[in-house]
Amino acid sequence: MENARLVCVTGASGFIGSWIVCFLMQRGYHVRGTVQNLEDERETKHLRSLEGAKTQLDLFQIDLLDYGSLITAIGKSEGVFHLASPCTLQPPQDPQKELLDPAVQGTMNVLRASHAAGVKRVVITSSVSSMIPNRRLPPGVVVDENCWTDIEYCKEQGFWYPVSKVLAEKAAWKLAEELGLDVVVINPATVLGPMLQPTLNASSLLFLNLLKGDPDTQGDNWLGVVSVKDIAEAHILLYETAHAKGRHLCSEGIYQFSDLAEELAQMYPQYNVYRFNEETQPWLVRCADPSKKLKSLGFTFTPRDQVIRDAVSSLQDKGLLP
Repeated sequence: MENARLVCVTGASGFIGSWIVCFLMQRGYHVRGTVQNLEDERETKHLRSLEGAKTQLDLFQIDLLDYGSLITAIGKSEGVFHLASPCTLQPPQDPQKELLDPAVQGTMNVLRASHAAGVKRVVITSSVSSMIPNRRLPPGVVVDENCWTDIEYCKEQGFWYPVSKVLAEKAAWKLAEELGLDVVVINPATVLGPMLQPTLNASSLLFLNLLKGDPDTQGDNWLGVVSVKDIAEAHILLYETAHAKGRHLCSEGIYQFSDLAEELAQMYPQYNVYRFNEETQPWLVRCADPSKKLKSLGFTFTPRDQVIRDAVSSLQDKGLLP
């Protein structure tokens, strides 16, 4: 196998990671995927059942805080897609141990291991949570790649996931510059769509709760949605496009969480969709076309109504919705 077609995907068993592995193999790549536990079929079975997996996929067990395990997993890969990082909607009991250390130190370990292995490009999955919330934005400003989350506000509110994403991304940019490593970042909105993995991921749980009448609201952390297939395709586009640089917001639109609830209620009157009585984020400026940087690379988005239908269908297929 040519090294140029050998890549490593950390967090390969997750919602986004599974689709990236799937699409990479369809394009002829050989993938070295990482999981937390090779003995757990919830992480491995759906990956090994993908078309091409027998000859194009090798799985490795890693710990993000164990540099040696990352060196082994990356091997002679030409590229790395770094997705492995804790994602939870629930307040952590120990933010440092549960979120901050794996996100920040894990990302730094991946970059150092990539540099040592001679990797040509690393695509890092960040989040719009590294861009919002930021109530200090001047009125009328549309969130874009220049925006950063107000982490002091998030700490005060107990929003530790955005804190972890900001600290990890900023650490990545600093270390990449020091190492001279080619890094690009993608910042997806809430990712929805068909689940390849058997377990329910955080964003699909949020969506399910909304459909069932329990908003479990993201409050200030919401920006919009994007198809899981789109975000997987966008990762590969950024990897393969040599002139792609910097951060890339990935969302088919910007709108409030209450807007999504209203749209869901109209599309699926059979479900007990939670409906808000007021705007959930009055500071957030709506925008129908926010991801201009990605679109300039030739990327197109799945329309929101189709993203919603795909997500509902997947929950129904999993037996989580009637």
